[in-house]
Amino acid sequence: MPASPTTDPLQREREHLAASRAALRAMREEAESLDIRDVTGTWVAAVVLQNQITSRIAALADLAHTPLFFGRLDYLHAISEELAEGATGESFYIGRRHVHDAAGDPMVIDWRAPVSQPFYRASRTEPMDVERRRRFGYTGGELTAYEDEHLSDPAEADTASALLAAEIEKPRVGPMRDIVATIQPEQDEIVRADVGGTICVQGAPGTGKTAVGLHRVAYLLYAHRERLARTGTLVIGPNNAFLSYIEQVLPALGELEVAQATVQQLVAHVEVRGEDDAEAARLKGDARMAEVLRRAVRAGITLPTEPCVVVRGSRRWRVPAYELVEIVEELKSREIRYGAAGEALPQRIAHAVLLKMEQGGEAPDDRVQDAVARNPQVKAVVKACWPPVDPAKLVHRLLSDEEFLARCAEGILDEQEQRAIRWARPGRSVRTAPWTQADAVLVDEATDLVQRTPSLGHVVLDEAQDLSPMQYRAVGRRCTTGSATVLGDLAQGTTPWATAGWPEALHHLGKPGAHIEELTKGFRVPEEVIAYASRLLPAIAPGLAPATSIRDTPGSLSVTRIEDDLVPAVVEACRKALAHEGSTGLIAADARIPLLAEALAEAGLAYLTPGEETTAEARLTLVPASLAKGLEYDYVVLDEPAAVVEGEPDERTGLRRLYVSLTRAVSGLAVLHARPLPEQLG
Repeated sequence: MPASPTTDPLQREREHLAASRAALRAMREEAESLDIRDVTGTWVAAVVLQNQITSRIAALADLAHTPLFFGRLDYLHAISEELAEGATGESFYIGRRHVHDAAGDPMVIDWRAPVSQPFYRASRTEPMDVERRRRFGYTGGELTAYEDEHLSDPAEADTASALLAAEIEKPRVGPMRDIVATIQPEQDEIVRADVGGTICVQGAPGTGKTAVGLHRVAYLLYAHRERLARTGTLVIGPNNAFLSYIEQVLPALGELEVAQATVQQLVAHVEVRGEDDAEAARLKGDARMAEVLRRAVRAGITLPTEPCVVVRGSRRWRVPAYELVEIVEELKSREIRYGAAGEALPQRIAHAVLLKMEQGGEAPDDRVQDAVARNPQVKAVVKACWPPVDPAKLVHRLLSDEEFLARCAEGILDEQEQRAIRWARPGRSVRTAPWTQADAVLVDEATDLVQRTPSLGHVVLDEAQDLSPMQYRAVGRRCTTGSATVLGDLAQGTTPWATAGWPEALHHLGKPGAHIEELTKGFRVPEEVIAYASRLLPAIAPGLAPATSIRDTPGSLSVTRIEDDLVPAVVEACRKALAHEGSTGLIAADARIPLLAEALAEAGLAYLTPGEETTAEARLTLVPASLAKGLEYDYVVLDEPAAVVEGEPDERTGLRRLYVSLTRAVSGLAVLHARPLPEQLG
């Protein structure tokens, strides 16, 4: 669209914003007025079409405090097909969704469109035919400022964007918001990567890896909507608090149909009521358990010793035992699911009977074969040779029956390891068994061995470093024919089975050829804070490069030794943090949460728990260190680092938990301690 000159550029941009909002309202009203009564043939088609219209109306919502567009590109040459070749002065406004006027001409271009890509990628060394990139600043939904970069002007100095920095540092109240206005070139490369490939992102704290993964989903749904609408997309997070925190990002980008779940919710075949010790959980999550389960599933297969005799009318058809053995052996040798093989076995036996019928001069057809497959004698052979398997009952037996486990685990797990994973007090049935989270993953593996798990088109797996090999397999089953975006930080692995390296993790996921990207430039955590936390890296992840930050914020870190009672000092630190705009998180070892909760209540400081949405009235969240991962707050008060470390089963895991806790702050971190700090912090 040609840019029209005006003596007041800011006013012109405000007028375009008002016109764009009016156009969006018109688009929504048009969708609401659609009458589908005369265009649907059946009630099913009517329901489907009405659901599509409802989704369209929801996607066209104009969010009052969300800018409709955040940037503008002025190209040196025209790129629209309808403009004459060689025309100049074409401009495009870049926003969260496409908006067009009554004539169909674009007023705002979707940030995912190819024409928008230079907004994120163009630079002075590679301007991509962009003469000017304009960024807009907003206050409460009102356009209040703009900032220009003349990328094709060699005389203009290369300076940091003040509006970009202001957007990154904007106080965080409420759930996580999108970063569509601040995506950086290295992030955009990941976001726009092809849907056919799996990408693994090793991202240090504050590098935006979670936001990159969510924006990648939004981009893929834009670029491959029909394909992914058919196959589905899923975002997997570490816990419900994390999922609550990120749940508004995709709807703000106009994507309403993306499912969210934790790994535990994916494998919820049994009711979890028990808890493993660290060693049992580690062993149950070991990839070797996959072979143990494969043996267990097939343990009931037996070879026939008697012929199968089928009576049809006045004739008897006999399949000798050796032929039945050949059929069963052939199915055993094939790598197909146990249930599918069990369904194929009666058809194979029936086919052998049909061959004998043909040799006897009869001309049977497919209906006869189906009838023979349902014959009681055939069904009896199948039940004896290939008995049905209930996955939950199978795992229950495996963890309860010492002899059965020893037989299935022979040569895989030693006696001590077998003893570690067996239940000390097994329940009498599946319903009363002391199932743990690791057990549920085993049931999921067994379920897939019996019947193939349906695959989705794309899966985003966040905080992936904490998954066990068996959990990776569970996630991988959900994207066997699709792709995945794997997000994590090896330095933040806080489970006993945390992955040691991404190639190994991707192998268990079933995506060994995935491309690994590393993000080390931070945008959220101040340089002073990330440098302090990075002192732990040699002890917790010696192979990782320390992160850097674009935000040099002097005074963002304070470390204070308290000689008297620590708790009142922590409460006072929370008061000071709340004097600033934005959210505050008080992070402490899980064991100290009740003590601090009581102190906050006595001091009259209302607080939230992780997963509850912060508001202007309630901005303090009391966070157990075990739930801090993936969350962020403008100001963080960290209570007693030594207690955070001691709250884990080993020092390395404790230091990793501390590393997570130290890197949740956006504007300021206050560390308070009465006991000596871990020596790794210097």
